[in-house]
Amino acid sequence: MAAQAGKDMLLKIGDGGSPQAFTTVAGLRARTISLNARTIDATDGDSAGRWRELLAGAGVRSASVSGAGVFRDAASDAMVRDSFFSQSARTWRLVIPDFAQLEGPFLVSALEYAGQHDGEAAFALTLASAGAVAVTAI
Repeated sequence: MAAQAGKDMLLKIGDGGSPQAFTTVAGLRARTISLNARTIDATDGDSAGRWRELLAGAGVRSASVSGAGVFRDAASDAMVRDSFFSQSARTWRLVIPDFAQLEGPFLVSALEYAGQHDGEAAFALTLASAGAVAVTAI
């Protein structure tokens, strides 16, 4: 796989309709997607050599997304803001070109606005998975 441009990673929020229509969260300059799986320690007195043993498939999986940038359109700004204040799980689509697309319910767990008097207003957001996240290879 050749190197990918970070700007090609997309973060999209669903409109809640059926079928779901997605709006790209505009102006993101930095994005991070983290996939996590908590482990369950199953080590006991009979573990070979007293090495730690992990229980396969028993941990809790989660995904988190963080991003920062400049809002460039009112539609995505309103959808993100409404999602934060309602604290409802919305369907989000995360596109990593030539790798995978992740889609599922996420809560906006943090939303920050900042700016300097001589610069643009910026935002940062953090999403936390709130259910099963489907991964589709691209």
